[in-house]
Amino acid sequence: MEIAAYQACRLTSRVRQMTLRVLTQATIALAVLATSCADPVDKAAKKRIFSPEDPPKVVASASEKIGAAALAENPQLAQRVLRMGAAEATERLGPHRFSAALSFSWTTAGRAEELKEKRLLAEGPGGLSGDFHGSLENSRDQGLEIIRVHKSVFARSRYGKFRQRLRDRGMAEREREELYAAIRDFDSLFRGQLKLASLGPVSVRGRSAIKYTVSLASENRASAEESSLPPLAGPKGGIDESTARRIAFFEKGKPKSARGHVAVDAETAVVLESRLEGVLGVPSPNGKEVTVQLTVETGVVDVGKDPAIKPPSDFLPDADKPSGIAAALERFGIPHKARPGTDAGVEAEPGEEEP
Repeated sequence: MEIAAYQACRLTSRVRQMTLRVLTQATIALAVLATSCADPVDKAAKKRIFSPEDPPKVVASASEKIGAAALAENPQLAQRVLRMGAAEATERLGPHRFSAALSFSWTTAGRAEELKEKRLLAEGPGGLSGDFHGSLENSRDQGLEIIRVHKSVFARSRYGKFRQRLRDRGMAEREREELYAAIRDFDSLFRGQLKLASLGPVSVRGRSAIKYTVSLASENRASAEESSLPPLAGPKGGIDESTARRIAFFEKGKPKSARGHVAVDAETAVVLESRLEGVLGVPSPNGKEVTVQLTVETGVVDVGKDPAIKPPSDFLPDADKPSGIAAALERFGIPHKARPGTDAGVEAEPGEEEP
């Protein structure tokens, strides 16, 4: 009896082991089957998550082929070329030097004012992330200069010293685009109503280009992006007089005439040179119209040549907090004294400083 019971116990153990093995194999088979029959939505999601990162928008735009000879027949394409930014132009052309001369003159009640600007922008290799050196000067003795080299940024006012900008926060890229945006701004002020007519192929400093005459179109062809913008929010106390005049200039200015020419690179569709003249009429608060005349001349040279941009030889280090009133007083022998309990790193207002 004992032997029979022992044999029965061993048989039961073997059956359990076989059952466990069969269950394990079945579980693995079901897991493999579930994996092979995964939801196609999950597969698509995993493919997106683990796919290579999309290129920046500027790089993607620069890869688009633009027919430089088709701008007269396609106003949207013409506006795309006229409003092309500095980063995209550099992605398309490579290293080059850009220059722009702008002239603004406005007349009202027999009084005339004038402002002239000169902009220079040297673009190094690297496209969007490459080095550049830009400067702006105007006839009122104002200006700025900015350098980005090896991802380090240096900036100064016209007569100031360069200061390194370790926390740039995109300032360099914005200034780069503003310096290049002479044609874009002209087209924006004239509400996208510039009309191009082809004059045929030409050569601009050894590069094949298509030349167009520019005139003022009768209809408004402002971009859809501008027309869809929300209304401008104003302060609770109302808009000050100076700001109101600026808003009136941009919102109520009416193009009266425009003329000139642009030469567009046949290969890259970048504007190689241009001369644009236009007149705007802007109503003033006293009911009289202000006449504004604008002239823009641009040019691109040294395409493909590395400008060899270098950091400034002398510059100030980045400041955690710029020197303020207390530093100015110390120059005249008045030491700064913070009140007890205040943060020593925070400057007090003039009324809070002890005598």
